[in-house]
Amino acid sequence: MSTPLEQQTDEREALQSIYEGDTNFKEIDSVTFQYKYGEEDSYKSFLVELKWGENYPDEAPTINMNTFYNRNLLPAVKEEIQNALNAEATQWLGCGMTYTLFESLKDNLEQLTAAQPKSAPTIASVDDGVGALKISDPDSDAKKKEPKKEHLTKAQKRRQWERTDHKGDRERGWDWVDLVKHLSQTGGKNDDGQTAAEIAASNAPALHPLNN
Repeated sequence: MSTPLEQQTDEREALQSIYEGDTNFKEIDSVTFQYKYGEEDSYKSFLVELKWGENYPDEAPTINMNTFYNRNLLPAVKEEIQNALNAEATQWLGCGMTYTLFESLKDNLEQLTAAQPKSAPTIASVDDGVGALKISDPDSDAKKKEPKKEHLTKAQKRRQWERTDHKGDRERGWDWVDLVKHLSQTGGKNDDGQTAAEIAASNAPALHPLNN
């Protein structure tokens, strides 16, 4: 009876002969083999790696589905492929099974990748997602509502100060008008030739508050 090592040597030679010229098959080292399924640019394409242990084929090979090539493969699809290979491997313990495992996937490829999308998921536009959200800034809103302060020149500030009593209050009568001057601009002369301004000047004080 041949030893596991002898069986591995015979199977390795058989694999090299069977897959000669097949670019989907790759021998990584004397105990590690890969096979790629599907077209190179297909989102459904994946790669299976089988590694023999010291007791192979009396024990199943290690199945690796976590190669970089499978970065787009959904976890559920990976798990389904691995479960299918494990189930097949238990039926062939004691026999060279690498070729059988690789070929078994070809027969069930469509079924095993049914849940895998044909193309990459579409990323929503920022205008439709988080990018469209506007974070409210209460301080910013308050600043917008504050009235804009008027910036005065030094000369304007000085004139404004001179109009007050230097305590911030304007002097009494600041809004009065010169009644005589006002009547001289609007009134006419009476029968004696006196203007309204002259009459007002003889009968009334020169200044009167408008609000009386």
